[in-house]
Amino acid sequence: MKKVLVIGASGTIGQAIVKELAQRHEVIQASRSSTTHPVDIEHPDSITALFERVGPVDAIVAAVGSLHFGPLTEMTGEQFRIGINSKLMGQVELVLRGQKYLNDGGSFTLTSGIGVDAAIPQIVNGAAVNCALEGFAAGAATELARGQRINVVSPTVLTESMPTYGPYFIGFESAPAARVALAYARSVDGLATGKTLRVW
Repeated sequence: MKKVLVIGASGTIGQAIVKELAQRHEVIQASRSSTTHPVDIEHPDSITALFERVGPVDAIVAAVGSLHFGPLTEMTGEQFRIGINSKLMGQVELVLRGQKYLNDGGSFTLTSGIGVDAAIPQIVNGAAVNCALEGFAAGAATELARGQRINVVSPTVLTESMPTYGPYFIGFESAPAARVALAYARSVDGLATGKTLRVW
């Protein structure tokens, strides 16, 4: 049994990850809204405080981060930095600060998204951020110490989220959160590192 920290545990994907991993592991749930393990990934000191409270873990899973949806012709730098500061740097900081709290042979699992490879209107911010996350993981995998691993899960739009995000994903097949959660389990329980696990 592994001790797994799931950040973003209150979200749709996060809840599915917790349900999947809890069948085999001890799962610690953290989120911005948590009263037990609160964390705001946009504030690095909040990340450190979380790791200090939780202590050493065998896996750190991140299903968290905000993006800006909107047309490029109207986008501002401030709007673009929403994804940079939240989804990108938030998850990068989890790795940078989490290395010393992750046990030997432990794993990081980050979250990107379908915007990397699909020409989807109004998701330029997501495409850039997701590409950067996948590049970061590929590079970090070559330098992590003590047998630590890192992977990224890239899900398509969730079936549960179609009422909200469906207009951005016309013609795309959605995936239920429970199926997406299996990719996180593959990262936590498998041997891969530096990989992007796509669920499309």
